[in-house]
Amino acid sequence: MQWLMMVGKAYNRGCLSRKVVLCAWLEDRFCRSTVEIRAYVTAQFDLRYSHSGCVKLLARLGFEYRKPKTLPRMTDVAKQAEFIAMYENMLNSLADDEAVYFAPSRRFQANTCQAMDAVHPEYQSKPAFGWVKKGANPTLKTTAGRARINIHGALNLEPFDTPFVVPSTVDGVSAVQLLAKIEDRNQDKRIIQVIWDNAAYHKAPDVRAFLSRKNCRIHLIQLPPYCPHLNPIERLWAVMHQHVTHNRAYPRQKLFTEAILKFFRKIIPEQWHNFRNQVTDNFRIISEQNLRVLE
Repeated sequence: MQWLMMVGKAYNRGCLSRKVVLCAWLEDRFCRSTVEIRAYVTAQFDLRYSHSGCVKLLARLGFEYRKPKTLPRMTDVAKQAEFIAMYENMLNSLADDEAVYFAPSRRFQANTCQAMDAVHPEYQSKPAFGWVKKGANPTLKTTAGRARINIHGALNLEPFDTPFVVPSTVDGVSAVQLLAKIEDRNQDKRIIQVIWDNAAYHKAPDVRAFLSRKNCRIHLIQLPPYCPHLNPIERLWAVMHQHVTHNRAYPRQKLFTEAILKFFRKIIPEQWHNFRNQVTDNFRIISEQNLRVLE
C-alpha cells in the first residue's frame, strides 16, 4: 500500500510538472486550434489526446477559446484621461443656463451637447453568434452585391435624439447638412456642443465656413485621436447592426436600405429605452497595460 501511495505521489508530481510546462508553452503563443496543441503534447510528453479531450484539458488549465479584441495602435492614455476629466468636469460644473445632452438625469436649458459620426452599412449578410440546438446547422443566405448606405448622424444621449442625413458621400457638405439639422432641431438652445473625431471632412472648407457664421451656435469638442470608444454613437452603430444586419438576409438592396432607415426613423424614437443601457457615456481608458498584445 505504501508503495502504491509513493507511485501515486510521483505520478501527481509528474502531472503537475507537465501542466506547468504546457501552460508556459501556451502562454507564449496564440494557438487557433487543438491540432498544434495536441502535436506538442504528443511530442513533448508522449501523450495522445482527441480534440474533445484536449478542449477539456485546456478548460481545466484555465484556458478558453477567444477572439482578440482590436486595440488602436496610436491611442494616447494621457489624452484619453484628459478628455474624460474635461467631459466629467463639463457635466459637473454646469450653470443654470447650461446643459449637456450626454448627461442623464440633468435639466436641459441653454446648451446642448451631441456626438457626431458616420456609419456605412454594407449590403451583405453578416453572420453572428447565437444559441441553437446542437446539429441544427443554421445558415444565412448571402447577398448579390456589396453596395452600402451612408448615414451621417449625431446622438443626444439625454432625450436620445438622433438627427441624421443620408448623403451619397460622407464629406464636408454632409457634415454641414447635419450641423444645420442639429441647429434646426434645437431652436431653444443658446449653445450646442458637438463632440466629434478628427476626420478630414470635419475640417473641410464648407465646415469652416458654416462655423464662422456670426450667429453660429455650434461649439466643437475634438475627441482624442484614435479613440472611437470615447464616442457613444459608436455603441449606437453596434446596436443598429444587432437589430438590422446581423443574421438577416435582404433579397434586395432596397429592403436593406429601408430597414436601416426604419431603425433610425421609427425604432429609435419608439424603442430607445430598450437599448439605452447599451449606449452610454460610461467611458474607460484603453491602454496596453494588463493586456496581452499579439505582435
